[in-house]
Amino acid sequence: MFYHITLHLARSREFPEGSPRYGYEITAPLNAQGHLNQEEWADKPAYCRVRRFWAGEGERHGILIHSPGGAGGATWMIDYNQGRPGDEEAGYRLHQHRFAEGEYITIQDGDEKPHTFQVVSVKQAEPARAEEHQ
Repeated sequence: MFYHITLHLARSREFPEGSPRYGYEITAPLNAQGHLNQEEWADKPAYCRVRRFWAGEGERHGILIHSPGGAGGATWMIDYNQGRPGDEEAGYRLHQHRFAEGEYITIQDGDEKPHTFQVVSVKQAEPARAEEHQ
């Protein structure tokens, strides 16, 4: 089942209260435990969209990809330009993390700097919305 997941920047030295001005909106399949569902992703990878919003910068739009290798035998990444290697952002052990409100996720930006985000919302994606991303 596909879900719309919203992440906001978590507390850090630079942002002691965190910030809703920095984050991601991700549409992805989750299993009953709230983990990314690789099998469902493989059936409909085009539905797995990402919007990155970052204060002072324009939005970036990409897709969630799954590739072999990395910790646990696979890596989930955000790919902003499928025709150009090197613009991906890697999730830190996303295959192990639970996407549930209050949980924390780490994503490494294009400059190799990791940022921690808090899951602030997980809502079932409407089928019509997922189909828009074919």
